[in-house]
Amino acid sequence: MQKAYVIGLGKSGVAAARLLHQQGWQVNVSDRNQSDELRTLQQELASEGITVHLGHTFSSDPEQMQQIVVSPGVPWDLPALINARESGIETIGEMELAWRSLQSTPWIGVTGTNGKTTVTSLIAAIFSAAGLNAPACGNIGYAACDLAREASDSLDWVIAEISSYQIEASSTLIPRIGIWTTFTADHLNRHKTLENYFEIKTKLLDRSTLQILNGDDPHLRYVGQNRWPNAYWTSVKGREHLVGPPERGAYIDSGWVWWAEEQIVAVDALKMVGNHNQQNLLMAVAAARLAGIEKEAIAQAVSAFPGVPHRLEHVCTWNGIDFINDSKATNYDAAEVGLNAVDAPAILIAGGQPKKGNDIEWLQAIKEKVSTVLLIGDASAAFAQRLIESNYAAFELMETLDNAIPRAATLASQQGAKVILLSPACASFDQYPNFEARGDDFRHICLTYFGGRGGAENE
Repeated sequence: MQKAYVIGLGKSGVAAARLLHQQGWQVNVSDRNQSDELRTLQQELASEGITVHLGHTFSSDPEQMQQIVVSPGVPWDLPALINARESGIETIGEMELAWRSLQSTPWIGVTGTNGKTTVTSLIAAIFSAAGLNAPACGNIGYAACDLAREASDSLDWVIAEISSYQIEASSTLIPRIGIWTTFTADHLNRHKTLENYFEIKTKLLDRSTLQILNGDDPHLRYVGQNRWPNAYWTSVKGREHLVGPPERGAYIDSGWVWWAEEQIVAVDALKMVGNHNQQNLLMAVAAARLAGIEKEAIAQAVSAFPGVPHRLEHVCTWNGIDFINDSKATNYDAAEVGLNAVDAPAILIAGGQPKKGNDIEWLQAIKEKVSTVLLIGDASAAFAQRLIESNYAAFELMETLDNAIPRAATLASQQGAKVILLSPACASFDQYPNFEARGDDFRHICLTYFGGRGGAENE
């Protein structure tokens, strides 16, 4: 029996282990962490015939395995993984493993620095409205290997949100449609340079049969028109701003989304605020039309689309103050977008595990839109110093959301702020396992303190 080794016991790692076991592999899984939750999962997988090693750091041994499957959070340049690849052990990511079982089904692969989740979710909603079985997977929704294990025979499309980490470990994945939403600096702690990050992203588009690109993103517009001359482009600025001819693009004109010469859906049918969400809508419409979905199904899905959890998610309203969960804003650019989407003045809660990146425009947005910044997590001291250097002194150190949210409500009442916005500009791993847990905590605290008081309106 062939032996496979899975690194990481998150959602994707568990799904990969179960798929490999289903395919007849002898499977070992390791995770460097230990917790009661992981021990329960360890026992569950053991009952299925899968061995789990907790508190264990992977080290390669060519005699012990024929394949290694890496979870997205595991660095691709881990020395033990480099040694394994040099020893001839096939090393792939969970997304690549799923692709090998699902490649007879057409894929839509969505990548980009920001906007991936909204675009992926909206495409899945449109395809569902059209009566297709096309669930979202990858960074959101199902793990891709769970789709391969449970629903491979019934799928019409696979709609996958694919990060740079997953592209890096998926050498043969070929989407029918590849979408690139935005490109700005992110994940430089892992990819080291902006050039490396960009080249990893391009691999997915290079392999895609059809490409859709955000024509309002300066870097994609500059590079993409020569690299992918037959791509389909989008622009919120109108038909004349498309990179290519109108028949190869989606654009906004007179309050409507157009695909080529066809009027598709009113822009205000989408309940999500901000120009960036209009751009996300255009890319989703382009994908749907390229897949042959009629405009009636598109309009129905867009009108019913509730938005994405943790991305400018309205939690409640208390005394005329909106509490907004933007926990998915894990870098400066996403956090700037969040600020630009809300009304001023706002109280901003920011901080967490810091990332490298350019914070200049984010700081400028704070100065223009925010009356007070409340800082949490490991980034607090560094963010405070950057605010001081930017001649902005209206900040307080709060450490945790438990401290920050009641204080934010007090300040908002005093300062006439209409919005309390959690938009961290940071990863969550200093205090939470992921951004979802951070957003869930924000939601829980807000609803506990303010969800039933002061004439609250809950969503």
